[in-house]
Amino acid sequence: MTDITVCHRDGDVYDVTVDDGRGTTTHAVTVWPSDVEHYAPGATPEELLEASFRFLLEREPKEAILSRFELSVIERYFPEYRRVIASAGRA
Repeated sequence: MTDITVCHRDGDVYDVTVDDGRGTTTHAVTVWPSDVEHYAPGATPEELLEASFRFLLEREPKEAILSRFELSVIERYFPEYRRVIASAGRA
């Protein structure tokens, strides 16, 4: 099982660590309050990030995920992101 740990760093930046038992990657992700309202109203940034990384890991290995990015970038690479995250209910 893959462990995803989300820690608030500062301001709108969160550190996300992905550990699949074979190795660990760390990612700095900016999540604006408007991102939470846009993608997962009622969720916390941490909940949205965990759901977002589960989404990403279903599509690519952890090593392929950018080390630093703004959350909205996911939708540019995966147009179905918004629909999938919204259909998951509260992230």
